[in-house]
Amino acid sequence: MGSSEAQKPLRRIAASFEELAAVAKQQPAGAMDATAFSRACSNVSVLFGCLGIAFKFAEMDYVAKVDDLVEASKTISTLPSMVELDIQKDTVRKPGSHTRNLLRVKRGVDMVKVLFEKILVTEGNSLRDAASVAYAQVFAPHHGWAIRKAVAAGMYALPSKSQLLKKLNEDEESAEVQMQNFVRSSTPVILYVEDLFTSRNLGIDW
Repeated sequence: MGSSEAQKPLRRIAASFEELAAVAKQQPAGAMDATAFSRACSNVSVLFGCLGIAFKFAEMDYVAKVDDLVEASKTISTLPSMVELDIQKDTVRKPGSHTRNLLRVKRGVDMVKVLFEKILVTEGNSLRDAASVAYAQVFAPHHGWAIRKAVAAGMYALPSKSQLLKKLNEDEESAEVQMQNFVRSSTPVILYVEDLFTSRNLGIDW
């Protein structure tokens, strides 16, 4: 990876999810590599950092969960194996379990996907509407009142769209392409992870 690529995190994120999408779209679905998945998700962390105080809690929570998956992937080779091990140990819903953390990380990726979808169809330079919708759709149902109130207050401190693109080292045209790439590639990956849960009757709304 060249230095110019390293300085453009949006491209790195989109590319890493394109690789995962190829596995997710296999029929039948392949066993997704835990290291590749956790590495791709760690690339997304920078986006939460760019959104400021509104998503500080989400950033801290997401990074901690991704770090756990990175560590787990050193000894557990695939995501299905990770879930199966927790099922065997009856620790699926236990705080700190890899399966619980996988569900939380999936939610973070989903939030970014919805955020990008909304940015792509929203006119103007404000991110508030796009971020509010993404938060309300993905995170809010799982957060208590205090966190939801803090996020709502933090929405007024969001960077503008142009400030976000500057942090990501992209112009509007190039960012649009990479956001579209991420939305397209992350969708089958999110569905793949959800299927790991629903096909085992574990549910995803907890």
